[in-house]
Amino acid sequence: MNRRRMMKWLGVGGLATVGGGVAVQAQAGNRYYDGPESDHFDGSVFFNPQGKPPARFADLMRWQLGGGRATWPAEWPSPFEPAKPEPRVEGNRLVVTMVGHATLLIQTAGLNILTDPVWSQRVSPFSFVGPSRANPPGISFEDLPPVDLVLLSHNHYDHLDVATLARLKAAHDPQIITPLGNDVIVRRSVPDIRVAAHDWGETAICGSVPVHVEPVHHWSARGMGDRRMALWAGFVIETPGGNIYVVGDTGFHGGTNYRGAAQKHGGFRLAILPIGAYEPRWFMEAQHQNPAEAVEGMLLANASFAAGHHWGTFQLTNEPVEEPRQLLEAALDARGVARERFRPMLPGEAWEVPPASTAA
Repeated sequence: MNRRRMMKWLGVGGLATVGGGVAVQAQAGNRYYDGPESDHFDGSVFFNPQGKPPARFADLMRWQLGGGRATWPAEWPSPFEPAKPEPRVEGNRLVVTMVGHATLLIQTAGLNILTDPVWSQRVSPFSFVGPSRANPPGISFEDLPPVDLVLLSHNHYDHLDVATLARLKAAHDPQIITPLGNDVIVRRSVPDIRVAAHDWGETAICGSVPVHVEPVHHWSARGMGDRRMALWAGFVIETPGGNIYVVGDTGFHGGTNYRGAAQKHGGFRLAILPIGAYEPRWFMEAQHQNPAEAVEGMLLANASFAAGHHWGTFQLTNEPVEEPRQLLEAALDARGVARERFRPMLPGEAWEVPPASTAA
């Protein structure tokens, strides 16, 4: 491994983005959160109840030195032109537009909601190294409609981009909902931003729409000394036209959280689920589900439709760029699920999601 790749994947793409929650010695105290202990916070760091323990540093080295990494093209253009969304989508209509990676625009009930917004060229603490875009954003920043709400799932650089948040603050001043501890990270870079942190099981309100903060199996870090000091989460948006389940990153772990979400919320019109960054499985399984697991998650959550994200824009792991879509289609066919129910979204693609009652 050359020095540049070591810096990119160990310092940025490995330990700070997809390093598996590698166990390293943490600094004393939690710099982001000092709340009471719970079933997923031990007073110092957060953890996944009944989840797998952190990977070892030796495991990270085994992955990085083991080869098997596919070569992505420097550019992988989307077949869709950049979208120009409607200013508002009212009533029970639901339109979802893919920006790229984990960034989607959700429009329904008169609200415009962004998930994990990233308009930067790289997902990295540095401008000169780290995973770089294979395609431009599917919506030009200047063509965004008024943004009411931002959902931040966790603090990895491919999900929490403070440069983009600063731009959103200046242009739209949205409300931001994020799990515990991430508000501190955001405010350090954008001091006057409207951000509120919530624990799993808590509910925030945007307008008249409840947003529930839900558990996922993942981890967090912005560097070497803050591992698992901020929480990770999914979200359920409760709208008159049906519930929307937003999952930024998660391992499958037998589908525990999907079952729990279905039991709590009674199913979903749409689930927004990750389908990429899953190879090699022996290292990634605990934190990133693969496409077949995403299909199982959709079914366990009782979702009528699903939008696949976290693929095709930033190369974080070993699989080829097109493989997530190919494996998703194979998994849908194997389970007898119509392909039109689960779309692997591409930048610029806008999907008017049908009512839940129309799912075959």
